[in-house]
Amino acid sequence: MSTKETRVENRSNPQPRGRSRRMVFRCVAGGLLAWLFAAYFLLPLWWRRYERRHPALDGTYWITRTGNGIPGDPLNVALVGTEKDLQVAMLSAKWFPADPITLRSSLRIAAGTVFDRPYVDAPVSSLYFFGRKQDLAFEQPIGHDPRRRHHVRFWKSDKLDDSGRPLWLGGATLDIAVGLSHTTGQITHHISKAIDPERDKVIDDIRAAGDLLETYWVDDFQEPPQGKNGGGDAWHTDGRLAVGVLRAVP
Repeated sequence: MSTKETRVENRSNPQPRGRSRRMVFRCVAGGLLAWLFAAYFLLPLWWRRYERRHPALDGTYWITRTGNGIPGDPLNVALVGTEKDLQVAMLSAKWFPADPITLRSSLRIAAGTVFDRPYVDAPVSSLYFFGRKQDLAFEQPIGHDPRRRHHVRFWKSDKLDDSGRPLWLGGATLDIAVGLSHTTGQITHHISKAIDPERDKVIDDIRAAGDLLETYWVDDFQEPPQGKNGGGDAWHTDGRLAVGVLRAVP
């Protein structure tokens, strides 16, 4: 066969390498779509149905819920004061208000994770208590790694003290890694099992900043004293609620 005939034959046959690339692209795209559908629709739907059928999965009154109705982080700390009192106390204690979750903030977290850059006010996911998501959220970064941080969410209750100040119920936990949820497969932060040190840190930081008038404890608040949050991470506690009374801001 002549050289000219060989070139004509090669042009007439599809390139195997091109077909292989298209096949790989289709497999990757199909797998990604299947994961998104399962993680953000099928598994949350299954959990809602499964929980209704199994009363043992119902959290106590002092457990938050995810947007899908899955039991979330436990409540373990509370502050008494106005919203201004709480904000001033947390800022003085060097806790930063969390950003809202947006595409920009999500990309910033991803970039920080890859390039090891700090993000002191990275967003936190929404959890629900009193039938609504958190009213306020604060965090403290650990080094330059956005995967690790202290954070706490607060919900304002309608209960007032003798001075007419509300009680803010909070859930303080430590983020230690970014990964996929063990319950839904969604991207999430994973928390440390020990939540009592985070509860104590919130109180200690406010005390050190000079904004804490007194602290008292509610025993046997969290029963049972262990469980799993919405991401499937195990947690345990001594069951006590720390209540801090804040200094009133003039």
